Amino acid sequence: MAEQKPPAGEARQFTIAQDDDGIRLDRWFKRHMPDTSFNIVSRWARTGQLRLDGKRVEPGDRIEAGQVLRVPPPEATPVPTTAPKPKRPRAPLSAEDTELAQSMVIHRDRQAIVLNKPPGLATQGGTKTERHVDGLLDAIQFEAEGRPKLVHRLDKDTSGVLLIARSANAAGHFAKAFSSRTARKVYWALVAGVPSIDDGMIELPIGKQPGSGGEKMHVDEKEGSPARTRYRVIDRVGNRACWVELQPYTGRTHQLRVHMAAIGHPIVGDGKYGGLEAFLTGGVSRKMHLHARRLKVDHPDGGVVDVTAALPQHFAESFALLGFQESRGDALPIDDVKFSETAEGKRRATAARAKDARKARKGERRGRSKA
Repeated sequence: MAEQKPPAGEARQFTIAQDDDGIRLDRWFKRHMPDTSFNIVSRWARTGQLRLDGKRVEPGDRIEAGQVLRVPPPEATPVPTTAPKPKRPRAPLSAEDTELAQSMVIHRDRQAIVLNKPPGLATQGGTKTERHVDGLLDAIQFEAEGRPKLVHRLDKDTSGVLLIARSANAAGHFAKAFSSRTARKVYWALVAGVPSIDDGMIELPIGKQPGSGGEKMHVDEKEGSPARTRYRVIDRVGNRACWVELQPYTGRTHQLRVHMAAIGHPIVGDGKYGGLEAFLTGGVSRKMHLHARRLKVDHPDGGVVDVTAALPQHFAESFALLGFQESRGDALPIDDVKFSETAEGKRRATAARAKDARKARKGERRGRSKA
């Protein structure tokens, strides 16, 4: 969480950190402003004093890394009459939880740990979610001094590569790589039907679906955030289904699931966005067929972390049933993106050019006044 300190009496601004990506706004306040009660947060939201990227926001809305949260000035926060409750210490992990956490490790070095997250395990806790990756991190601290830190997240039913930082410095380095979109992520998915174009780019803005409490997203041409996904068809089973590689160029919530459903080819097992069309007959598992296959990101100490995660059992069984060979997907080249080519890089370059132009105009005015 990065706070932009304003003059006294003015609203505060916080940039949402990568560790808070995808959580509810009320949970953000519990983490970072525990003295601010839910009732206060609700009143701020109701009166329009809370703003996320300039828009009104509700306590139950989910937030994304990089967004800017506007919070009323400190004096608008009542001083608590009682001391805040101390944080409840984490319960020691069971032998089963420790074994699970350590069995997920597929890469480990001084700065990073990479997990192969199984489907069905949430990345972070929430309502009625007691078992999650964040709660298992003590089991993979190993010889490091501090507790490992989440850098990004995967949906509960999405399996595959999950990067964990082993220090605050490493977390900052990796978070910057994800926010600037220079980290490259490759997903494999089994989708219903076959797209008419084998190699395409989906560019459809995504926003929260009204009435879903922020739990479901949809394509929103008017107020949605820009979202880009590249897809490539790797193999197919007639016109019934196909195996696609997905590379997200932005990081919107449920982006891959929303985009594939929007073009008429929902991910197999994704009933939330694909309805009945997302399920195949003939023995194919009804579980989600979306897997984070590979991650490539610059390492804090130099070099690159480039890790591939094995398919979960149900996905591998579906591949065997449909006759797909994993080697075909792994042979495809990954897109390497320079920071200057990303949306954030282009934005900064445009801002820098505008700043230089203003300086030049200011210099011209000074020259004319002296003359």
